[in-house]
Amino acid sequence: MNRELGKIYVTGSDGFIGSHLVEELLTRGHQVTALCIYNSNGHYGWLEKYAIDCPKNLSLILGDVRDPFFLESTIKGHDTVFHLASLIAIPYSYQAPQSYFETNSIGAINIAQACQKNDVGRLIHTSTSEVYGTAEFVPITEKHPIQGQSPYSASKISADMVIESYFKSFDLPAVTLRPFNTYGPRQSLRAVIPTVIGQMLAGSNEIKLGSLTPTRDFNYVDDTVAAFIAVGETINENVLGKVFNAGSEREISIGDLVAMVARLLKKEVKISSEDERIRPVNSEVERLLADSTRLKELTSWKPETDLEQGLTNVISWLKDSDFIKRSIHYHR
Repeated sequence: MNRELGKIYVTGSDGFIGSHLVEELLTRGHQVTALCIYNSNGHYGWLEKYAIDCPKNLSLILGDVRDPFFLESTIKGHDTVFHLASLIAIPYSYQAPQSYFETNSIGAINIAQACQKNDVGRLIHTSTSEVYGTAEFVPITEKHPIQGQSPYSASKISADMVIESYFKSFDLPAVTLRPFNTYGPRQSLRAVIPTVIGQMLAGSNEIKLGSLTPTRDFNYVDDTVAAFIAVGETINENVLGKVFNAGSEREISIGDLVAMVARLLKKEVKISSEDERIRPVNSEVERLLADSTRLKELTSWKPETDLEQGLTNVISWLKDSDFIKRSIHYHR
């Protein structure tokens, strides 16, 4: 028996993970309000196709999580809120840190306050494995210390603490999901997997990256989406106020990842490291490997897609999408 999600509100719906989550919820027949970032062109990001042919169980809205009045009025009447809206590009956070705190930290306050005022049944807040920094032990459990090794991770730590404080101070029924490195179709070319695949598909025999030694726990987007829904649906109230890692529980170095992609594409490539892609010395996160035991024990979730199958899916998607055209242009 699962908890009824009721009417659902999703922030960050126009983004990579958010759009996949919205589509899965629609497929399951849920009534969804999808909040996309306001822009003067009236575009809905990865949900743009629904602006032309919108299903009856979807409402598209444009707005900004930095506006508390907007959130309070639009969240009213919803039973479950999935909060995914965030600035996520780590390199840019070194250049414009204040914007990350305004969106990620203040946005979390606004979301929590709007949910509190509107008696939302459950808020699922999105964290990130980056809050752990370089691992002091692996696999990483939710008890691992958190470290602000970049302005981005610091802003997300702040957001996580906001949600924890609203749970402890005001009994806000909130859950924090901490996805490790999600990848899949629609991910930005700035992320390592689409960057590597895009460069190879564009015909490059020299792959330009940052540091090659860090390891990551890559979790396919469908599995991350399933984790969101699992913590939203579980009737076990022991999930409230808790943080849950969602990862594949497998780590791979960036160098080995490139070798795997090259093998799948049957290409021979040379890897070069570019200074502008390398993080400051004390900011690089060297190892990320999830322990998702808590999530698996309190919900029915488990990762289903292995890395090779997931990479194959991304390759197929990039071949069929205009992302490859952007990649070719980018690497000329």
